[in-house]
Amino acid sequence: MEPGNHTNIPEFILLGLSEEAELQPLLFALFLSMYLVTFTGNLLIILAITTDSHLHTPMYFFLSNLSFADICFTSTTVPKMLLNIQMQNKVITYEDCITQMYFFVLFAALDNFLLTVMAYDRFVAICHPLHYMVIMNPKFCGLLLLASWVLSFVHSLLNALLVLRLSFCTDLEISHFFCELNQVIQLACSDTFLNVLVMYLASGLLCFIPLTGILFSYMKIVSSILKVSSAGGKYKAFSTCGSHLSVVSLFYGTALGVYLSSAAIENSRATAIASVMYTVATPMLNPFIYSLRNKDIKQALKGLVLIIIMNH
Repeated sequence: MEPGNHTNIPEFILLGLSEEAELQPLLFALFLSMYLVTFTGNLLIILAITTDSHLHTPMYFFLSNLSFADICFTSTTVPKMLLNIQMQNKVITYEDCITQMYFFVLFAALDNFLLTVMAYDRFVAICHPLHYMVIMNPKFCGLLLLASWVLSFVHSLLNALLVLRLSFCTDLEISHFFCELNQVIQLACSDTFLNVLVMYLASGLLCFIPLTGILFSYMKIVSSILKVSSAGGKYKAFSTCGSHLSVVSLFYGTALGVYLSSAAIENSRATAIASVMYTVATPMLNPFIYSLRNKDIKQALKGLVLIIIMNH
């Protein structure tokens, strides 16, 4: 393909995590098992919350939406990777690449906003317990969820539209297992200044502002908990937000680690391997964190299992 304005690119090449043939069956088995655990674990969380009336509260409402977002987040990348390994074909069409990139950015941003909303929910529950049901009423919770979806949609659509204006030339190999926004932009042979500017500015704002909100919420939460006189009260307060804090640490810690390391390390293959942590491992671990650290979820899951057994 000659350099020039080639907007309708037929295909990209996803190089994946490794090009060694003997590692492909291992990678397939590993990622298939991780995907199945992620899908099943998050689906069980959704079903448990839906079927147990005791969990029809704002905290679990947002948790069920986080589980849904995690299923979608992982489903944008892993199935295509598994298909490529199985078919021994690394090709992804231009249209599929843009679509995958759009939904990946969408659900990554949605995860980000939902974790922020959940931090605010814990802040209100612990710092303003008497006004909790008034503040976190169903209408307000619905508005928070809608705002999370709208902001994620706008952010993802903006980046996708800016990529569509780019021209691509000869080097169409992506050193990743999915169409990662930054790497797609780097393949363009037209001017990418606006793309890079918007990508870093929007991503920076969408990471900095929510993370600041989360940290502020937990500073207030810790301050309120320390004022509680009884040890039992402190434990109960910490236990209600311990799961969420663990998930926040895992999501932001791995995501920031990948992007900070990618800025320092030129090896994009190493960055791709590191990105597995927040794209696949974090959504897989979230259900375990919530089910192991939360008695209400444990009881709901036991009830769900009993219902399934009785129906069979």
